[in-house]
Amino acid sequence: SMQKPMPSGLQTNEYADAQLQEIVRKMRERATIYKEKLKDPVLSSPEGSPTASPSKKKPPPPPKEEKKEEKKEDAEAKPEEDHYCDMLCCKFKKPPLKKYMEYLQLPDSIDSYTDRRYVAWLMLVTIAYNWNCWFIPLRFVFPYQTPSNTIYWFIVDILCDICYLCDLLIFQPRVQFLKGGDIISDKVEMKKFYHSSMKFRLDVISVLPFDILYFFFGFNPAFRANRMLKHNTFFEFNDRLEAILDKAYIYRVIRTTGYLLFILHVNACLYYWASDYEGLGSTRWVYDGKGNMYLRCYYWAVRTLITIGGLPEPQTLFEIVFQLLNFFLGVFVFSSLIGQMRDVIGAATAGQNYYRSCMDNTVSYMNTYSIPKVVQNRVRTWYEYTWDSQGMLDESELLEQMPTKMQLAVAIDVNFAIVNKVDLFKASSFTGQCRNGCDTQMIYDMLLRLKSIVYLPGDFVCKKGEIGREMYIIKQGEVQVLGGPDGTKVLVTLRAGAVFGEISLLAAGGGNRRTADVVAHGFANLFILDKKTLNEILVHYPDSEKLLMKKAKVLLKTKGKPAPGPPVQQPRGLASIFGQKQETPKLFKAMLGGKGREGLAKLLQLKREQDIQQSKQKQRKSKEKSKQTKTLKESKDKIHFTKTLRASDLLILSNKPEEEEAKPVKPTAPSAPPVEKAEPNADAKPQPAVMHRGTSKESLIISMSPSPRAGEGEILKVEVKEKKKK
Repeated sequence: SMQKPMPSGLQTNEYADAQLQEIVRKMRERATIYKEKLKDPVLSSPEGSPTASPSKKKPPPPPKEEKKEEKKEDAEAKPEEDHYCDMLCCKFKKPPLKKYMEYLQLPDSIDSYTDRRYVAWLMLVTIAYNWNCWFIPLRFVFPYQTPSNTIYWFIVDILCDICYLCDLLIFQPRVQFLKGGDIISDKVEMKKFYHSSMKFRLDVISVLPFDILYFFFGFNPAFRANRMLKHNTFFEFNDRLEAILDKAYIYRVIRTTGYLLFILHVNACLYYWASDYEGLGSTRWVYDGKGNMYLRCYYWAVRTLITIGGLPEPQTLFEIVFQLLNFFLGVFVFSSLIGQMRDVIGAATAGQNYYRSCMDNTVSYMNTYSIPKVVQNRVRTWYEYTWDSQGMLDESELLEQMPTKMQLAVAIDVNFAIVNKVDLFKASSFTGQCRNGCDTQMIYDMLLRLKSIVYLPGDFVCKKGEIGREMYIIKQGEVQVLGGPDGTKVLVTLRAGAVFGEISLLAAGGGNRRTADVVAHGFANLFILDKKTLNEILVHYPDSEKLLMKKAKVLLKTKGKPAPGPPVQQPRGLASIFGQKQETPKLFKAMLGGKGREGLAKLLQLKREQDIQQSKQKQRKSKEKSKQTKTLKESKDKIHFTKTLRASDLLILSNKPEEEEAKPVKPTAPSAPPVEKAEPNADAKPQPAVMHRGTSKESLIISMSPSPRAGEGEILKVEVKEKKKK
């Protein structure tokens, strides 16, 4: 017969048991999540639903073909990338010639504002233009061009003419232009626009081959004077170069100085031509032909044009007219150049002058109101550091001149990486709706509202107990979080990129209080975003507001928890037998209104007040007792007590002493302390014991009975009754 196994011997599958426990755990977690969503509607904000598992998706065939094509392209590109050059026993990697050609290849249209290659070409044409401007008058006047070196001058002239022709035929017809706000990049339209401009006409005149006249009149540089008409390219190069330079004022100063030197150069050429016309060395005023002819004439031109004086007096009429015209021209040109130089330097130092003006006005204000020197020094330090660090006092003033889109572009490049580090606004992409994050456009709007503030060493960024209404992002420098019993212990040091105070932006009830002091360790530049600004932005982004509230609650749970206290020590020795002491009841704590020494002092004060009140009550009772005794004596002055009354005695005295008879009666009332009060009491009706001392028509009944009120002793009763007739 088969024996049935006992129930205690049942065997379970460990794998199945583990799977069941895992399912139960997941179901509990799911139930907890749904409970939280039912309790808090903010947590159930609409979010993207999870996608299906990738294992169920089958990749479509087109991506495979694309991948194959990409692999083929990579395989083809690999041999092209590996180009090496053996040089001096070393192997250098060099890019292929194809890349050079692609870079040097001219585009179909040229953007004159952003294309650096076009600026480089303009510089080459400008060099050719300056060659013609400086050396054509020099070669025409001074005898520097001789038959022995004519070939060299001719070669350089040909190179300059080639630059002119390339610019006329290749580059200028490709330059884009604006028409009705649109950028025109069509080849036909660009050619038509260039051919219809004045610049094209001057360029054509500047390349006319008057050099052919060399064969008829010899190599005279005057036939190349038309090359100096290409001045539009020179000024265009100046504008484009200033637009791409970091410190354009330096180039402006150099350019203005070049104008002055060129005018002096032309004047020196005119002086040599006038001396040659009058005859070299014919008078004291003309050039005598000694020394370096160009330097001597240039020296004379400088002294004349700048009106220094000290020159020989002109002798002939021609010399006098020439000198007068030179003086008039010198005054006009020199004053114009000096004014232009002043404007250039003034524009270069406009920011510095504004900074000095603001600082001087602030110092004057502080001196007027007798501000302490310590505060004045801190204000000066703030001005100097702010100017040295960012080159201006307020960055927002510069950005306000730009359109909103440009402000946003600058703000994204400068501040987006910093704001993206904040857990409250952290995003996973730069476009569209961020995954588990806020709307990117909302973050862009917030970037435009950030304010930059500089804190000096030792400045309090926020203090303990303050209501937090701002969030701080450290742009540059360090701040220290202070704590401890005296508030001077450095708990943590935050550096560039750190964020603090972000939970205060979405805290309910006007913000939460700061739990510690935050002090600038050195010079610290912080970005600040206040609660009011964020609320103005969130009005337009309700979905982001829900997500931010959700994130704020999660951060409050993680960051807002108090720090764990020290571990509780277990009692040792005999103390472990009695167990841990129970906590003082909360009602008793509320009654004391304090803890520690403060509560004990209040308890002692209450005890003193109670003792004083009890002593006052005793004094009042003694006064009432003496008053009652006096009243009793006045009302019954015929009564004589023959013995001391006790608490248990009761006597009946007669008014006639000759008829007295003593009849003792046992007392029924218990013994009590001496009488304290004598007043009728209707509630308490004790049965008094009577002792007769005689016969009389009237009887006096005196009785003592306990008071119904606690703490008042006993009551003395006195009654006068008339005897009944038998």
